Amino acid sequence: MTDAEDRLAVAERAASAGSRVAAESYGRGIDVETKSGKTDVVTEADRRTQRRVIEVIREEHPDDAIVGEEEDELKTVPDEGDAWVIDPIDGTNNYVRNIPIWTTSVAAVRDGEPLAAVNDCPALDTTFVAGPDGARRDGEPVSVSDRSDPETFAVAPTIWWGFDRRDEYAAVLSALVERFGDVRRYGSAQVTLGMVAAGSLEAAVSTVDPNPWDTVAGVHMVRRAGGTVTDLDGDRWRHDSEGIVASNGEAHDELLAALRDAA
Repeated sequence: MTDAEDRLAVAERAASAGSRVAAESYGRGIDVETKSGKTDVVTEADRRTQRRVIEVIREEHPDDAIVGEEEDELKTVPDEGDAWVIDPIDGTNNYVRNIPIWTTSVAAVRDGEPLAAVNDCPALDTTFVAGPDGARRDGEPVSVSDRSDPETFAVAPTIWWGFDRRDEYAAVLSALVERFGDVRRYGSAQVTLGMVAAGSLEAAVSTVDPNPWDTVAGVHMVRRAGGTVTDLDGDRWRHDSEGIVASNGEAHDELLAALRDAA
C-alpha cells in the first residue's frame, strides 16, 4: 500500500466513525448554539464527531497536525508537513433542521496539497472519495459533467455570504441567472463540491474566502474527477485562496467573468 492509499484508508475509517457519531443525534432535537452570527451554528454533536475523527487519525498518525472547525485545533493548513483537515458536520444548519444534506469531511494534506479526501454523508447514504485512483461515489468511479453549453449548466453558489455582504450575494445570483441555465444552493459546501465531482452540477462558486474545512476535501474530489478549481483571478486554487470557482472546466472563463461582473 502506498502512502497515499494508506492515508485514504485512514480518512475513510475516520470519516465513517465520525459520521456514525453525528448520525446518532440527527433528527433528535439537539441543542443549538451560535458562534460568530445567528446563522453560524454549532452543536455538541459537532464537537463529539470531531473528537471521534481525531481519535481514529491519531491511532495511525499521532504526530500529524490537525486542522478542524471546532474547539482548539489549528484553523489554517500548514504549508509544510503532514496534516488532516476535518469538518465534523459540514452543513450544520441543514443538520439541525433535519435536512439530510450534510457530511463528515476528512482530508489528508501534505505540504499544503491534498493527498486523499472523504465526505461521508450518512443521511444521504452516500460517500464521496478521492484518492490515487481518482474520484468515487459509493465505490463507483465518477467524473465531472461533460456539458459545455452554459445555458444548460446548473451552478451552485456556496460558502455563505454574511449579512453585511448580502448585496454581493444578490449580485452574484443575478450574474449567474443571466448566464447559466439553473442556480441551486444546498447549504453544505463539501456536499456541493462532491456533486460537481460526480457530474450532478457543473459548478460551485463563491466570492467569500472559504475555510479549509469547508473546501479542501471537495476541491480534491473535483480535481481527481477531471474538473477545474481556481480562485477569483483564475489561478489554481489552494487552501488560502480568495473565493472559489470549481467547475467541470467547460465554461470556467464564463464563470469567472460572471463573478467579476458581480464585484
